[in-house]
Amino acid sequence: MLSNSPVVAVVAVKELDRGKEFYGGTLGLSEAEVEEPGGVLYSCAGGSRLLVYESSFAGTNEATAASWQVEDIEQEIAALKDKGITFEQYDLPGVERTGDVHTIGGLRASWFKDPDGNILNLVSRS
Repeated sequence: MLSNSPVVAVVAVKELDRGKEFYGGTLGLSEAEVEEPGGVLYSCAGGSRLLVYESSFAGTNEATAASWQVEDIEQEIAALKDKGITFEQYDLPGVERTGDVHTIGGLRASWFKDPDGNILNLVSRS
């Protein structure tokens, strides 16, 4: 069944060249060796992948599109801020926020958007 199959996160962008600049340049993701018609496949840790493709519906999702589990969330936030990324601030029930980090039990999270408004997320588990 599907639990034995790899999964790929998929994010739509309005202009593929601008998407490649953000995901490959700003976020530093490496293109996978596999070519994807109409899009770019990026390799991430543990065999996970992110497919970025062009669509007129880019940025219309109002929920988190992709999430990266990181070891040191503050370090990742600082590195992304150095590249011009701004972080979202959400007031959610039962969530404590310190700066850009939202704490939910043993989960620490932070959100930011790509140039098309897709919501992306960093997660660190205590």
